[in-house]
Amino acid sequence: MSVNNILKTFGAAAFVATTVLMVGMQVHAEPTRATMPDIDKLVHYTTVNRGEVTEHIMTTREAIEAVKAGQPIPNGTHVALVDYRDGKVFRYFIMEKGENWGQDYDENRRTADWQFQWFKPDGTINMDENTARCQRCHTSRSDRDFLYTFNEMRRFEFE
Repeated sequence: MSVNNILKTFGAAAFVATTVLMVGMQVHAEPTRATMPDIDKLVHYTTVNRGEVTEHIMTTREAIEAVKAGQPIPNGTHVALVDYRDGKVFRYFIMEKGENWGQDYDENRRTADWQFQWFKPDGTINMDENTARCQRCHTSRSDRDFLYTFNEMRRFEFE
């Protein structure tokens, strides 16, 4: 085998390995700073129904008050989507905001200082979920602090 053939073979193998790695990174979650909050301490401010899926959206009282006052949502805030199917918790989607957390990502992936994570019903990280996909989708809501339920938070009335 000539040196050229060896280099071509090595180059092709490197390309395939890189492609497989990149596809794998697209499919699975990545470690983030987002943590599982104490759901019982959050305020349930809206519910979204999507066919057979019911999503309860929750956050802190301080976050709701900040949005209502036109202020930034404070660092340390969790926003939780509790995904129910057949009346049981199927999974949790968590957004958490922390000081300078956006710096963990390239500028084209940043959602200010929010980071995302999926959790299983038992509260452990679900590494089969794709957090990069969530991050990309939420970038379209930059004018609403990256939240799809920003307006519902703003309209929420405490009891």
